[in-house]
Amino acid sequence: MDTKELPARPSLEQYKKQAKDLLKNVKSGHPQTLQRTLQRIKKDHPRFGNLAALELQGTKLRLADAQLVIAREHGFESWPKFAKHIEGLIRKSSSVSRFESAVDAVVTGDVAKLERLLGENPELVRERSTRLHHATLLHYVGANGVENYRQKTPKNAVKIAEILLRAGADVRAAAEIYGGSDTLGLAATSVWPFRAGVQDALIDILIEYGAGLHEEGLVNACLGNGRGQAAEHLAERGARLDLEGAAGVGRLDLVKSFFNEDGSLKANATRSQMECGFGWACEYGRTNVVKFLLEMGVKVDAMPRGITGLHWAAYAARADIVKLLLESKAPVELKDERHRGTPLGWAFHGWGDPPPGTEPGHYYEVVALLVAAGATVDSAWPADPHHRKRLIEQVRADSRMVAALKGQIAAQ
Repeated sequence: MDTKELPARPSLEQYKKQAKDLLKNVKSGHPQTLQRTLQRIKKDHPRFGNLAALELQGTKLRLADAQLVIAREHGFESWPKFAKHIEGLIRKSSSVSRFESAVDAVVTGDVAKLERLLGENPELVRERSTRLHHATLLHYVGANGVENYRQKTPKNAVKIAEILLRAGADVRAAAEIYGGSDTLGLAATSVWPFRAGVQDALIDILIEYGAGLHEEGLVNACLGNGRGQAAEHLAERGARLDLEGAAGVGRLDLVKSFFNEDGSLKANATRSQMECGFGWACEYGRTNVVKFLLEMGVKVDAMPRGITGLHWAAYAARADIVKLLLESKAPVELKDERHRGTPLGWAFHGWGDPPPGTEPGHYYEVVALLVAAGATVDSAWPADPHHRKRLIEQVRADSRMVAALKGQIAAQ
């Protein structure tokens, strides 16, 4: 949740002034100021989000509209709720102030402070944020979907979760995040618990206290958020797997169970699940699953979510899978639907910022394979000239990458 942070003692009068200034900026006529202001309004005003800039400029904005934008920028549903929150923060004894202090203790891993606050106010464990997401303290342990500056995972996050759960936190409670999410779903799909090295242990304690392990789509959500390790761990703990999830975690035995003897899909599986699972198998290095699904007739150029398996395999430096897909005539110059990048472009992106568990040295082999199959750097460079220039400089500085490109870089 992209929100602006509030100071320790915010001033409501200051935010009223900001709302008035926002209205003045709309009327200023200064091109750059106007453009920035209109972007803010489109982003955070529910009524004006779909209007073009010229349409928005011609709309008569009221002070109430500007105040709503300010409130939304800070994560609140309305100006009155924003104002009430600020009034609560100013009073240290208020429920708002106590809850916010407890949240700070959760995200920083301050055990002593959290235990003191819960001892003084046991009801805190069941209270919810006044922000749009209405998260409980336990949801903040998930480090996902709450205000971005609070998406943190301390090394003792499992201890923090245990304190909250023992105090009576509802492990199955849903917050208004991503359409309704519990703490397990948030924690398993977040990058922060993974980077802190506590994701599996956090998943385990949530399951121990009754988290909904069998919720549909949990494993698939992990795969879609780059959390392959969490997906595998959930599968090992008995999470529900459809064809997509089984393929993504490499359960070939289960993948086969979704097919009839004649190669057709059973009633409990769909072609969409097969194609999506194929993509995840390519990304996460499930070579045996990729081979089987190709044999079962999955199209090598299928684009579930607008991305081919070759894009995913190239991004994650899965050289053996890239080779397998190329042998199956996967198109090397096909661009994905969102970023308009070729598999070679995705390989460059992964090389510059490798996903977890990737062997950086494998990118040279992947690039060499793609180039040998006809991929060109001209179609792989980023569209943005600054990004393109920076990437070309990085490539030229790496002799192994220059060699993998077989002379193509010399012409750039």
